[in-house]
Amino acid sequence: MTRRRFVSLSVPAAALLTEACGHKHKAINTPPPPVPGPTTAPTTETAAPPSRARTQPPVLTTPSDTEPETGLASWYGHPYHGRASASGEIYDMEQMTAAHRTLAFGTRVRVDNIDNGMSTEVRINDRGPFVDGRIIDLSHAAAGAIGMIGPGVAHVKLTIIGVPAAPEPPVFAVQTGAFANRANADRLQLTMADRYGAATLRLRNGTPPLWRLLVGKAPSTSAAEALARQIRSEQSIPEAFVVRLDPT
Repeated sequence: MTRRRFVSLSVPAAALLTEACGHKHKAINTPPPPVPGPTTAPTTETAAPPSRARTQPPVLTTPSDTEPETGLASWYGHPYHGRASASGEIYDMEQMTAAHRTLAFGTRVRVDNIDNGMSTEVRINDRGPFVDGRIIDLSHAAAGAIGMIGPGVAHVKLTIIGVPAAPEPPVFAVQTGAFANRANADRLQLTMADRYGAATLRLRNGTPPLWRLLVGKAPSTSAAEALARQIRSEQSIPEAFVVRLDPT
């Protein structure tokens, strides 16, 4: 608990000129087709939605130093379908997308289902899964592509096949809880900010909506993981895990 969401012109018959028995028959001339001119802008009735017409695919580079990640995958659909994802993109559960805790938005990942040998490719456009022990949340379409709709979870291997050419510098934090009650989130936020210097709340829309508490600001996953271990030990929060702290 992951989303990758791409005339011929019929030329009239030439004029016929028939000669027979020494007599000329008058040619029947069909006007030639108009010469194509510059393409005109489509009308509002036929134009594609502006957001799609102006969207350019991200420039990706091939990673050279990343290791595959293995663990449990889950999938999500309703009630998140049609709502804004963490990237701001509207989540469409029938697109090949996924949620990951730390990979940059736009990263392309190959997902291999270790349980049955099936594989697919997804684009990261959301954050999650927020359940301990899981490493990726697939869209409904992506889960179906690797045969895990029924089981709900599967053992997978993730291989990064493309990353944004110029991603924003990463900042990582530790998620220490998700609260349906904002007052409870506020109380723990004060405690964490006093002890670790930085604690922010992020709203995760859903049923019910949840307030995620993110502690710390680290420049690397290793530094954030060290903080997570400290929090698990000092605060008795075994489910604390590292997430990417995206700009709001």
